[in-house]
Amino acid sequence: MSPAILTHLTVSSSDDASADGSADFADRASMMEVRLQAQEDEITLLKSSLADALRKLRLHDHPPSQGRTLARKGSLSPSVPRACNSRTPSLRGSLWLRGHWPSCIVSPAVKRKIRRKKKKEEGNRKRNASRGTIARIGAAPQRNWPHPRHRSEPQTPTSAPAPAPCPPSRKERRNQQSIKMFIRGRPITMYIPSNIQNYEDLKMEPPFERLELDWVYGYRGRDCRDNLYFLPSGEAVFFIACVVVLYHINNRTQRHYDKHTDCVRCLTLHPDKVRMASGQTAGVDKDGKPLHPCVHIWDSTTLVTLQQIGLGAFQRGVGCVAFSFADSGAFLCVIDDSNEHMLSVWDCNKGTRHAEVKNTNEAVFCVEFNSNDSTNIITCGKSHVYFWTLSAGQFTKKQGIFGKYKKPKFIQCFVFSLTGDVLTGDSEGNILTWGKSAADVKTLGKGAKETFQIMRQTRAHEGSVFTLCSLQGGAVLSGGGKDRKIIRWSADLAPERECEIPENYGAVRTISDVDGEELLVGTTRNAILRGTFSDGFVAIVQGHMDEMWGLATHPSQNIFITCGHDRQVCLWKTEEHKLDWCITLEEYGLCADFCPNGSVVSVGLSTGRWMVLDLLTREVVSESIDGNEQLSVMRYSPDGSFLAVGSHDNFIYIYNVTESGRRYTRFGKCNGHSSFITHLDWSKDGKYIMSNSGDYEILYWDVAAGCKLLRNRFESKDREWASYTCVLGFHVMGVWLEGSDGTDINALCRSHSERMVAVADDFCKVHLFQYPCPKPKAPSHKYEGHGSHVTNVCFTHSDSHLLSMGGKDTCILQWRVIRGGPGDSREKLASTSTSSPEPATTLSQRGERTQGSGSPNYVQPVKLATNLACKRRR
Repeated sequence: MSPAILTHLTVSSSDDASADGSADFADRASMMEVRLQAQEDEITLLKSSLADALRKLRLHDHPPSQGRTLARKGSLSPSVPRACNSRTPSLRGSLWLRGHWPSCIVSPAVKRKIRRKKKKEEGNRKRNASRGTIARIGAAPQRNWPHPRHRSEPQTPTSAPAPAPCPPSRKERRNQQSIKMFIRGRPITMYIPSNIQNYEDLKMEPPFERLELDWVYGYRGRDCRDNLYFLPSGEAVFFIACVVVLYHINNRTQRHYDKHTDCVRCLTLHPDKVRMASGQTAGVDKDGKPLHPCVHIWDSTTLVTLQQIGLGAFQRGVGCVAFSFADSGAFLCVIDDSNEHMLSVWDCNKGTRHAEVKNTNEAVFCVEFNSNDSTNIITCGKSHVYFWTLSAGQFTKKQGIFGKYKKPKFIQCFVFSLTGDVLTGDSEGNILTWGKSAADVKTLGKGAKETFQIMRQTRAHEGSVFTLCSLQGGAVLSGGGKDRKIIRWSADLAPERECEIPENYGAVRTISDVDGEELLVGTTRNAILRGTFSDGFVAIVQGHMDEMWGLATHPSQNIFITCGHDRQVCLWKTEEHKLDWCITLEEYGLCADFCPNGSVVSVGLSTGRWMVLDLLTREVVSESIDGNEQLSVMRYSPDGSFLAVGSHDNFIYIYNVTESGRRYTRFGKCNGHSSFITHLDWSKDGKYIMSNSGDYEILYWDVAAGCKLLRNRFESKDREWASYTCVLGFHVMGVWLEGSDGTDINALCRSHSERMVAVADDFCKVHLFQYPCPKPKAPSHKYEGHGSHVTNVCFTHSDSHLLSMGGKDTCILQWRVIRGGPGDSREKLASTSTSSPEPATTLSQRGERTQGSGSPNYVQPVKLATNLACKRRR
């Protein structure tokens, strides 16, 4: 017996501890009902086999008289009992007759025959279940007697008439209207809605709507350096995930360079202030095979890629890039993320490698050409400063000598002074001035060469010096870590001015000069600030700092809320493209949902606790705890009278909602899943719930009847759902890719118009399918931009935009929905379905859509056997 049959539910009508204790009797009663139902099914099958065996024995032992003629079609001989086999498939053109079970004593031989037949059928069922396929259910085992249409006419009047087959049972009709899908060997049965008459004739095509990247929320400052530049066009250039953002700081508009295939790691500006170079990590494809990292040289005005450098030459990723200055940017220096951190110089015009050398096994943070000599290159990182000289395609290296000064653990950054000296900032909070020193013949002997030594040490910050920025006239800016200070130094390193950025933005990561007075500051908490020493700094770009999962859009306004592992709950405005407010919680949030009245939002946390926040005051208006495991989904009913809370303790907690979403009382508990809850949706009438779990179950619940588990899932096939976020279901079956392991799709969301469904997959992609998409390998539009698994997607209330959320890339992408095709006059296919991310198809592949008739009558379905072996991705 499958685990789904053994599910049970408990109704809890209060918060008292006695509710859980009183559930034992209900559990035992429910288990006995399940066993009784199983026994009734076995008895029915046994009666069917007995009737078939007795019919054959009667025909064998009592042949009909010779004078008997074949009965007219639709009638039976009086000597032949009308024994019906309940598992006989329905046959077109045959008469359906009600069967009568004979009451007689069965011989031992017949019993042995029945047992052998039952074992054989059981073995066939087990072999079919072990195959990883999606198959049509309902083809009953064929008997060894021929089909009535293919029976030969009797040659003699002594031939016995064949009994007319019985009509299909209710169970057979259900099976004939279902599709079985296998994920990791587990069968998932989904029933075909009544308004689909011919499943095989359904045509799956991509939606007429398309997506266009509208806005990027966030900045990668927590683990990257020197990634903020200001262009003469008035745009600040930075990156997050796979997108390089060009943000006009006055017009508040964005442009995007999106040609990278994985996370961007480094960025540099050409001396002409137009061209830029950006390097990316290697990444892996959906099969786990490593991809080749590279460097893109592109035009910041036209966003056209001019050159692709080093495809296949770098390992793991590109960590640092820099253009040469003395020769107007003819060369590009690159350091990759291999174990030796290979240092290479490339001809920007030809795209060829000029020289290469092993650098160091330690981490490398920065690389630059000498501003006056393109043959000199400096690198710094963990416990080292290297001075490289390039001559005739060969590198020579000299290590900086710390001498009497304490050797810091990290050299974080460096710049060149007007005199050509190198200024470095280290983890001890010092600025070190490096210069050439004559060879010490007395100590090193004859033949000793000049060295690079520390000429001066300047105490700058408490904690690390994360960044240095040179200004016109020789002044230098330094940014501190622990003290969060920005200090302006004169050319001879005398402090002139300083300021401190607010604590909630973190430490200073990088500084970019705007006009000598105004500055742009990137911080370690993924924010970009704009300001001056006298006026202070305000945030123009903000984002999350850790993995995000919770996402919800407002039911009537252009705002949305996010939460994640950084313990922050953030409310964003989609039209103004900015953060409205942000609060910090004690635990990290994993899910959220707005109340339909739009005044409050509920947030589920990692400890089983959930809270309700007022959008205006940001105060907690209600709070509760359900279990001690993390919550995975919060969902209000369409009218806002109930709140469903899905937990990792396998339960769905139902609450009555009153006082405009400010008061919550426990109504019941849905008990029946054998694994943690992943997704759930309410029906449009607010009485039923559809839920998915971690072991790929699809269960239905009657909330109005006391959170009762609906064991007959066939009756829910035509139910309409207010939202569709469950990743398993007939209406979205086509989003599942062949070979999926059940975790490759993290989330999906149906549009409010019910025309399309967006899918967030585990391979950094966002897919847009038509809705419904109930057939395997449904085509879709595929969009890149995220550099990590996409954890959630959600449409705005008007379907004008789609929001997608990355996991580790801490990036929120706002996509504009571009309407297309025949518009609202387009015919719509039948209801819900499950599908899998597929490569995007071109517009030329689109064709007319096929709509199934809405007739409620049962139509004999066409068989389907599509192999979707769901093996876990390696």
